[in-house]
This record gives sequence, C-alpha cells and structure tokens, in this order.
Amino acid sequence: MDDTIDAVQADRDLKNKHRAMWALGDYPALATDIIAGLGPALVRASRVRPGDRVLDVAAGSGNAAIPAALSGASVVAGDLTPELFDAGRRRAAELGAEVEWREADAEAMPFADNEFDTVLSCVGVMFAPHHQASADELVRVCRPGGTIGLLSWTPEGFIGQMFATMKPYAPPPPPGAQPPPLWGREEHVRALFGHRVTDIVATRHTVRIDQFRSPEDFRDYFKSRYGPTIAVYRNIADDPARVAALDHELADLARRFDHGTGSTVMNWEYLLLTARKW
Repeated sequence: MDDTIDAVQADRDLKNKHRAMWALGDYPALATDIIAGLGPALVRASRVRPGDRVLDVAAGSGNAAIPAALSGASVVAGDLTPELFDAGRRRAAELGAEVEWREADAEAMPFADNEFDTVLSCVGVMFAPHHQASADELVRVCRPGGTIGLLSWTPEGFIGQMFATMKPYAPPPPPGAQPPPLWGREEHVRALFGHRVTDIVATRHTVRIDQFRSPEDFRDYFKSRYGPTIAVYRNIADDPARVAALDHELADLARRFDHGTGSTVMNWEYLLLTARKW
C-alpha cells in the first residue's frame, strides 16, 4: 500500500513540475510566431471535417484546436497546463473559432471511451513522460474507425538535437520517463499503438524557420520564452561556467542548421503520422 501511495505522489509531483515548466516563459507567443503553420498542416493531414468531434491532446494554446474548429469541427482542447488557455481563448475569439478548453493530463484524460471522431496532438503529447500511457489514452478516446493524427519533432531534426544538447545540463529524468523526440520515430509510434490501429501513414517534413536574425537571437528567444529551455537554465543558474557553455552550444547548434545569408534560416524536421483506430 505504501509503495502505491508513493508512486501516486511521485506521479503527481512529476505532473506538477511539467505543468509549471510549460507555464514558464511565453509558449503561446512562440507557437504563434514560430510554428503557427504546424497545426493547420496536422488538421489537413487528419482530414478533419465539419461536424467532427475533435480532441486536441496537450493542446497548449490551441495550435491545432483552433484551425480544427475553423474547419467546422466541434473541438475540445485539453492540456495539463491551463495557464496556456487564456492566450488560446483570445486567439480563438479573434479568429471566430469556438473551442472548449479542458484541463487534461494526456496520460489520464477525463473523457469517455470512443468519444471523439479525431484525436490530434501537435508537438504536444510527445512531451508526456510515459509514452505507452499516452498512446493508450489516444486510442481509448478515439472511436472505432476514427483518426489519430500526430505531429512530433524527430530526434535527428533541430528540436530533437536541441533537447540532446540541453540534456547534460538538465536534472536527470525520473524513472520511466522517455525522451520526447522518440515520438518522431515511426517505428516507436507503431510499437506504442500495436495492432489497435491500421492505415498508418507517416511522412517526414520540415518547417522553415526564418524569424531569427542570428543563432544567438534564436538562443535568447528560447531562453526567455520556451519552458523546457528556461527550466534547464534555472537548473544551472548558480554555475556561470555551465551557463556560458550552454549558451555557446545552443548558438552553435543553430549555426550548424543555419543555411541563411544575412539572417538565420533553418529547416526543423517533424514526423506527421495519421492512423485509423480498428
């Protein structure tokens, strides 16, 4: 009994840390300024139709939920961090989209079995620590014959490499937690879903990032706005040498991916995967 109580408390503590991390900085601004095109790309690939009942898992401020709603679907946006919802509500109101916002843990969602026609997640569910639990929930809440659509950063792409760069400076992950970019590997997602889905279509794409003046400009933007990066810097805040080392490594990473002239231009790779539930 004590072990069960300890495990429940440890999971609650981990989720509280994740919620606090994503509330740091200004992820809604980053999602709008840098990767606004990803949500609509996922909605198109998932063939969301008017009247569909759609769930956006780990929705953040609605990068996929809002374009799904604009397509005529009935949309619920769920996220562990409700602090992100106010920005999403404002954006939805500006665009005339109706979205229901619900606090929801991707690993234990407060929705019924088979409730949704389409279940989406745009660089969201990949950050839940226990991949199998999240995959099980995606399948559970999708109706038979419905669509699961995921857009995830790849391990080899820029964001995957950014997490690899930050890893030595971050606290060790808790037992059982898996690296987010694994969701960017088709074989990993296939193994998570197993025989519960069919008609898997997985393709790699890149999004062009040209908003930064320089590699250092990219680094400083993420240091001030992206929760995981902010959290890593807080972990080493009392060690100026390590802060300087990470500063150098993040700028150098952007420099290696930069193919612009006069300003920084990068192509960030992601996996777009759709599947149909049996």
